[in-house]
Amino acid sequence: MTSTPEMAACIIGAGPVGATLAATLAAAGLPTAVVDSAPLPPMALPDFDGRAYAIALTSKRLLEAAGVWERLPAEPCGIRRIRVADGRPGEPASALSLAFDAEEVSAEPFGYMVEARSLRMALNAALPEMPNLRVFAPATATVERRAEGATVRLSTGEVLRTRLVVAAEGRNSPLRRQAGIRATTLDYHQIGMVGAFAHERPHEGVALEQFLPNGPFAQLPLAGPDRFGTAAYPHASAFVWADRTPVARRMLALDDEGFGRELARRLGPQLGAVRPIGRRWSYPLSALLVERWTDTRLALIGDAAHGVHPIAGQGLNLGFRDVAALAEEMIAAWHAGADPGASPVLARYQARRRPDTLLMLTGMHALERLFGNDFAPVRMARRLGIAAVDRLPGLKRAFARQAMGLGPGVTGLLAGQGLLKTG
Repeated sequence: MTSTPEMAACIIGAGPVGATLAATLAAAGLPTAVVDSAPLPPMALPDFDGRAYAIALTSKRLLEAAGVWERLPAEPCGIRRIRVADGRPGEPASALSLAFDAEEVSAEPFGYMVEARSLRMALNAALPEMPNLRVFAPATATVERRAEGATVRLSTGEVLRTRLVVAAEGRNSPLRRQAGIRATTLDYHQIGMVGAFAHERPHEGVALEQFLPNGPFAQLPLAGPDRFGTAAYPHASAFVWADRTPVARRMLALDDEGFGRELARRLGPQLGAVRPIGRRWSYPLSALLVERWTDTRLALIGDAAHGVHPIAGQGLNLGFRDVAALAEEMIAAWHAGADPGASPVLARYQARRRPDTLLMLTGMHALERLFGNDFAPVRMARRLGIAAVDRLPGLKRAFARQAMGLGPGVTGLLAGQGLLKTG
């Protein structure tokens, strides 16, 4: 076995959240390692597979600071307007709706739709070129944590000494289980369906959040038309559709023509005719919350620490906020000559992330319960509530800032070697 100089952090898991933390720490000068069981090769832009991420404005700033955003090979699409409505499949949405315009809050969009293939390519291109970062992929890791530091033994033979191990392995994190950190889950008895469709009319940067009796349905604008378009369907959008498990299974079993008809029933006529493109992806929906974010020389980030209902598309952005908070605390300690994996650093990280995560989880849960109810008086009350918010500029602005990641309680984000506070 070979040993390497001590690292500030070793991140286990190179998905979007783990890889972004690795890039962020390395860009700030901290010696960092990232380990993943899958290879991370440079690659040409693969075919579109239907997946895309809604990246909030502050998440975009984090990716810029990490040197990733500039490497995106495909143009992101700005979300400039969000329309929120209540309805039923096959029926016109309620006229009592709510619209958010980004220009009322910022010169930039609420966020950006980034294709999953594009973000993966940008990360794969950035990581190997960073002078303070070592990438071990494919490799598996055995971790030993002690008060004085941690040791990571890799299947490739290397032995890493590190001040902190970061679990970015997803919901079933082995490191979380090894640390004895309990996680509470709540099954929504729904399936989330994700994919994309081409459509006849332009979306003009508008996203739709449609609350339906069995679960929310979102349409999110994608850049184009050159990558998707045909003469009949020159534009494209992503969809995130949650439905009761039996209904979702029936929808997933449909052919493209039948699935397209069901999309159209939920979208309404504003985009014209639609046609599914790429793959359909699906997963059972549940909420997840851990009892604590840290243990000795260990921090949890992303899906290892939390899971929320996709009703507002904030899952990945919550993970990026974990990255920002942990990176800020570690970088501040490093530049002060302190231990970046010590208990006070981890305590500050948890103190920053717990309130924001709890607020998001409980808020999404409350929305799912409120809008997943077709009882007529409740339906009318929520439609009146949506319309009331639309007439309260101060409240609308607060909601809009939260969607951008600029609301109270949201972490600051890094800017180069310094700290840019945006909350």
